[in-house]
Amino acid sequence: MKQSGAVGRLATLRLLAQRFAFVSLIVAAVALMILGKADIVLVERTRSLVADAVAPILDAISRPAATINEFTESVRELASLRAENARLKQENQRLLHWQMVARRLDADNAVLHEQLNVVPGPDPAFITARVIGDLGSAYGHSMLLGAGARDGVRKGQAVLSGEVLVGHIAEVGERSSRLLLLTDLNAKIPVVVEASRTRAILAGDNKDRPKLSYIAGAASVSVGDRVVTSASGAAFPPGLPIGVVASTHDGIARVQPFVRRHELEFVAIVDYGLGGVLPFERPPMPEKRRRGGDN
Repeated sequence: MKQSGAVGRLATLRLLAQRFAFVSLIVAAVALMILGKADIVLVERTRSLVADAVAPILDAISRPAATINEFTESVRELASLRAENARLKQENQRLLHWQMVARRLDADNAVLHEQLNVVPGPDPAFITARVIGDLGSAYGHSMLLGAGARDGVRKGQAVLSGEVLVGHIAEVGERSSRLLLLTDLNAKIPVVVEASRTRAILAGDNKDRPKLSYIAGAASVSVGDRVVTSASGAAFPPGLPIGVVASTHDGIARVQPFVRRHELEFVAIVDYGLGGVLPFERPPMPEKRRRGGDN
């Protein structure tokens, strides 16, 4: 009987606790709010003590989660490395193939040059200059270079990034010069579509992709075709890479340059000894000293 009475009282207490639990929480919350308004320092101290007491527990709980996260990230990186390794192996095989092709063509080219007694062209002179300012805007695409006339820079000289043509010198000062990019509205470069040998003019229009204009003959231009310089007009030597045909919508072929404007930091200003897009301003030759007796 006593045991059954104790069980009954326990059940009654549990029922009362369930009924008044919500009300008790509200009362406790209101009390904490009043206490927080009355004594802010006490509440802050209590909060700090609770945080200090709970921090080790949270740190211990978080470590397994962090370990699991690191393990998961390692598995993902391993899978990514395997895929990257497979891709690099395939690319290495392709590069080895093209290396063999290039060596064979180079050997054939050397033999043909020897048989034909080809006169090699002069080695171009060049200087390297830093890009010190971007003068690009909605109305023009040009850059300021930290080399000028005192360094041997002349109007019309080609400007390369690596082996890729990015523009030519349009203005020259004593200590600086202005690079006119291929994408500028005033840039007109004679080019050749490498696959079909179709000649055209690469015309900038202040967009990231200049267009091909005045395409000679029947248009034979496809997306992915490489575009290189032409020897027409003695502007540039033939074969300097520029970019690839990116689109041919509405009969307009646009070229994606190999080098983008924001990637330029150092460029090579090259003198190929040609007329250039603009006539070179050759420095005046020093006068020869007159022989004795002449005044």
